[in-house]
Amino acid sequence: MPDQFPQGLDSDSVYRALFEASPDALLLVGAGGRILLCSPMASVLLGYDIDTLQGMQVDQLVPDAIRPKHASYRQGYSQQPRSRPMGTHTGLVARRQDGSEVVVEIALSPLLVQGQHMVVAAVRDIGAYPRVRHALQRARYGEHLALLGRQAADSRDPQLLLDSVPQIASQALEVGSAVVLLLDHEGTAMRVASVFGAGPGEAVGDKLPLDKASLPGCVLTDGLPLMVNDLGHEPGFAATRQQLDAGLRSALAVPVSDRGSTIGAVVVRSHQPGRFGDEELRFLGSVASLLATSLQRSKTEEALNHAQRLESVGQLTGGIAHDFNNLLTVIQGNLQVIEELPALAHDSAAQQWVAAATRAARRGAELTGKLLAFSRRQVLQPQTVDVAGLLDSLAGMLNRTLDQRIAIVVEHAKGCPALRADPGQLESALLNIAINARDAMRDGGTLRFASSLVHKLPDDVVGGDDGSTAGGPWVAIAVADSGCGMDDAVRERAFEPFFTTKEAGRGTGLGLSTVYGFVKQSSGAVGIRSAPGRGTEVTLFIPQAAEAHALAAAHVDGMAVVPPGLRVLLVEDDPEVRNVVHTALQLLGCDTRCAGSGEEALSLLDQGGQGQDPQLLLSDIALGAGMRGTQLAQAVQARLPALAVVLMSGFSEDLLEADRDAPPRWELLPKPFSREALARALARALHEEVLHGQGRCPAS
Repeated sequence: MPDQFPQGLDSDSVYRALFEASPDALLLVGAGGRILLCSPMASVLLGYDIDTLQGMQVDQLVPDAIRPKHASYRQGYSQQPRSRPMGTHTGLVARRQDGSEVVVEIALSPLLVQGQHMVVAAVRDIGAYPRVRHALQRARYGEHLALLGRQAADSRDPQLLLDSVPQIASQALEVGSAVVLLLDHEGTAMRVASVFGAGPGEAVGDKLPLDKASLPGCVLTDGLPLMVNDLGHEPGFAATRQQLDAGLRSALAVPVSDRGSTIGAVVVRSHQPGRFGDEELRFLGSVASLLATSLQRSKTEEALNHAQRLESVGQLTGGIAHDFNNLLTVIQGNLQVIEELPALAHDSAAQQWVAAATRAARRGAELTGKLLAFSRRQVLQPQTVDVAGLLDSLAGMLNRTLDQRIAIVVEHAKGCPALRADPGQLESALLNIAINARDAMRDGGTLRFASSLVHKLPDDVVGGDDGSTAGGPWVAIAVADSGCGMDDAVRERAFEPFFTTKEAGRGTGLGLSTVYGFVKQSSGAVGIRSAPGRGTEVTLFIPQAAEAHALAAAHVDGMAVVPPGLRVLLVEDDPEVRNVVHTALQLLGCDTRCAGSGEEALSLLDQGGQGQDPQLLLSDIALGAGMRGTQLAQAVQARLPALAVVLMSGFSEDLLEADRDAPPRWELLPKPFSREALARALARALHEEVLHGQGRCPAS
């Protein structure tokens, strides 16, 4: 700097102009820390007017938390003043007049003016640097994501997190409006789940149409994020007049996805055009991912709780059913005996009373069966089933009950054989599929049943991958509809327990899962083919009935012949049930010996003489504290290999266990039962022994 300024220039004016033109905020601070002079940029940066700044203590510009540390540093600096250029310290913080804070960098230059020590502090807002601004921005986003993550981890109520998402997103992005929208249960509309800030026309609980005319509708339909720089000039869709009148100019929306399916969207809007970029997109995507994870966790926990409740109900109903079915066995058996008394043959009033009591007992048995079916403790009773007859009967019933706009078509492949399954459960499975098909055809359509014989299972079936369906052939029953169809994500979860796409109250999610369970237990498999807009076809693959078994079973079920004089060993621990069953066996012409326990039954066998061995064992499974009926049957059949076995129980768990572990030729008889059902069970057990080559027919 020359000693003399060019002619006409005043040095004081030049220095003053340089001071005021500096892009950094300049403060001249005296030895005691008082601000003697400040530049206009200092007023802009710190929010004070110049007159207020000049005369303040510099410590007042430091946040309260670090003020003592700053005072100590300033005192040490005054004892050893030195120049400190920009860039040697980062992350310093200045406090504005409004209480907000700004990250700054400060350069210090010591001065000695007329014997007085002073310091020139050049203060620069480093938050204005793009690199630093982005770093601070990412830090702010990370802090808010961490807050949301803590809430997601701590809260078990998904609504609390739903309420927090718009608020946290608005605060992190510093925007005017945020909203979370979720698909309704039918997938045809959007529901406003939570709102924060100025969201004109969007109140919690509102339903909005699902179409591409709106930003969230477009995101939900396509499943992709969308960024709009100017809502007023977006050709893809129009912002609402309310949003534009509120001054909202730009928007960002990201999908909320659950296992590949879009279930909602998070939308933020700003008053500033072009407000959003890649950083905001990544942040909002992370928010949506956290929300989706929390919603899925809540859904899984709800399903688990429901399964536990279902298990508890099953245990309760199973226990009740045991005693209740024993009571019904006594009631039904005695009513049948009373009904056949000669004294009542011509008493019409008495016959009506007995018939009414019999119907009530039958309804009690049906109620117990429904409770067991609900808890999935129903026992399968496989029989030979004529597929054509079953489908024709089912189609006739559906024609009378379904929407008349649904046409029902039945197709039978030529020579399709019978199958072996529980006919009641098979019909129930087909009804479940038909009901789903009806719900998929809101405006009518075609429901088609088709049967055929297949010798190889398709590759895409479920239930046939563990060796349980080895062999074949199978009878395939296909149920196809012309409804809306399923996408890949829904189709893959169709057989999951509790999974449903229906609205609350219209579906339990157990329909297809029980179909799968029935087919699996029947040594079969199930396949499903579907595509959006192309309908759905569910195919059951059930093992074909063996020819010999089909002929024998048809004969047994048709005739239910119990050979006269059949020697039966009856084992039942309940005296009243034992008396009723004994009476029924006598009326069927059986020669019956009774025991109240397994140990007593073995003792009777030891006492029996030549030619007095029983030909059939009829035993309850639960026999009190001693030997179980299954153990007794094994012990007796070890002595008498040609012995036919019928196990009965009013406790479904016993029957399920026996159904799983007992030899196939043992017959299972659920309580309560009629005399006719008892006769059929005895006849089937006798013929099973013949079919399995255990000896000549006991009746001969």
